[in-house]
Amino acid sequence: MTDFGAIDALLAGAKKEVPLPSAEERRTLREELNLSRAQLAQALEVSPSTVGGWESGRDPSGEVREKYAYFLEGARTKLAAEAAEETSAEDSASSESDSQGDTPADTEQAEDSGDDDVDVLTAPQPCVLCGEPARHQVAGFPQHLDPAECGSAEAAQPLPQSERGVRVVPVGRRLQTADSPDLIGTAVASALAEHSGDVESATEALVKRAIPDAMTLLDHSRMGGRYDVVAHPWMPDVLRKQSSRGADQIWEARPKWSRSELPAGKHEITALDVNGAYLSALKTHLPLGQLEHSTGNHHDRRRAGIHLITPPDWEHDAYLPNPIGSRDEPGPLWVTESTLRLLLRISGPKYGLCDPPQIHESWTSGATEGLLEKFRIALKDARDRAIADNDDVTLEYVKAMYSKFVSTMGESNYNRELYRTDWMHLIRSQAFANLWWKAHRAYDEGLMVVRAMGTDELHVIGDWRAVFAEGRGVTEVKVKDVYTVGAG
Repeated sequence: MTDFGAIDALLAGAKKEVPLPSAEERRTLREELNLSRAQLAQALEVSPSTVGGWESGRDPSGEVREKYAYFLEGARTKLAAEAAEETSAEDSASSESDSQGDTPADTEQAEDSGDDDVDVLTAPQPCVLCGEPARHQVAGFPQHLDPAECGSAEAAQPLPQSERGVRVVPVGRRLQTADSPDLIGTAVASALAEHSGDVESATEALVKRAIPDAMTLLDHSRMGGRYDVVAHPWMPDVLRKQSSRGADQIWEARPKWSRSELPAGKHEITALDVNGAYLSALKTHLPLGQLEHSTGNHHDRRRAGIHLITPPDWEHDAYLPNPIGSRDEPGPLWVTESTLRLLLRISGPKYGLCDPPQIHESWTSGATEGLLEKFRIALKDARDRAIADNDDVTLEYVKAMYSKFVSTMGESNYNRELYRTDWMHLIRSQAFANLWWKAHRAYDEGLMVVRAMGTDELHVIGDWRAVFAEGRGVTEVKVKDVYTVGAG
């Protein structure tokens, strides 16, 4: 007999998913309220990157969907009410404005500033310097534009620390937080305490959480950032795996090159290890948004992405590796921005090593080289401190953070917050391009380049210390091996 009670209970509990506005409207509603992704993420108990994914077209589910829908509906209501109040106020004051012809001071001051990082706030917010209401925000932080209005210099009655905003300091045209929390140091100290000082256990625990911790550090480094990043954009087919175990069509130009012949005699070869290859490669031109298609033999330096090119012939393989790596198949291939810029540079008048590549089509977006710079510097500084202090726990933790960050931002089940296969290929190929430039520098300074492998292995003959600094820093190299070939 059918259990009608169970069916009734099922029907009673069933309900349609709460509808959500379009991705574009979600972002607009948040920005109109001058709320950051981090603020909304904290309220919804998710990461800022997750909010970014929702604003790029992904949909949440379950309880968090209902919370998000509640926020969006509340944002709509609040903005509609504020718009009605502003309209009423403008109507009542229209006669005075028409007769006097004044320009509001706030608008005039923002225009005169000449800085596109200055925005007028719809409602005053606490200044990050003094805590008093401010009507503008600079680089995402509420702040007084007129120093005379800011009470940050008044020491007579300073605000309690709990009531102060985030302290910021000027860095060129930008602002950055002062006394930023040391997320890496705090995580290491917590892991050591949790494992009663057991270095091996603490290191193992930190390496396991390297991916989410790297994403947290990335989110923190993006606070107040100038650029909005699409964390889960639509990707063209060339960036998708052709089979479950296969690869996509992007050629990363990984070098696997050995000099075919050495002069007669006995030679001492030094195998050099390039430190922090992927860490250095985080400084590369990365596309911010969804990739857009274009055709034609043209390169826009303001954009970055992937390009279908016919590479130039390489006539220097006897003493320098091919900048597109070891490739046997002729014809066009898809390369990254990093590889294309390397080819364009060495084909220019300064080097003249080859003809320019021919570009057939491209998938690109507006780009910046500094997108991950704060993230990179935080990791580099932690790495430098760890080396100086002989802190192997932090060193292994940081290495796992940047290496796994690069390897899991593509089609991976280990990082659901950032899906940028294009970034993964770009960063990897930038590491290969950096190694190529080291090989070229060695050759240009009179060393004999014998081998170039992967991201960090360069074999040379000659006084390499006159060319490269020795050490463990990211701008230095260390000796991996010394061996002899040939007969004396």
